[in-house]
Amino acid sequence: MSAVPTRPPRPDVLRLRVTARDPEVLRALLREARPDTGGRPGLEADGSVGIDVYAPADRIPALEREGVSVVRIGNASEAGRAAQAEVGTGDRFAAADAVPHGLAAKPAG
Repeated sequence: MSAVPTRPPRPDVLRLRVTARDPEVLRALLREARPDTGGRPGLEADGSVGIDVYAPADRIPALEREGVSVVRIGNASEAGRAAQAEVGTGDRFAAADAVPHGLAAKPAG
């Protein structure tokens, strides 16, 4: 038996484009659903108002309503994992010739 409690895995966070027919409908949606937003609302070519929202798939029904469309743009969690995989391990400045140079203070030791 493990002493460390296990938590269920978190669902992936999706990047969604939420578009409303007018600013008041979007404001009401954002007030009620309180999703995590990315950036500011913008005017779409057809006159509607859209904003990027970050939420797990189970929150999509709370965003969908009359006058609002929700389009999945991508998986933000997956993109984050891919970016983390690009990060190397170890100390890239461990070699004596790899010491950073510049105007910053270089503490001894």
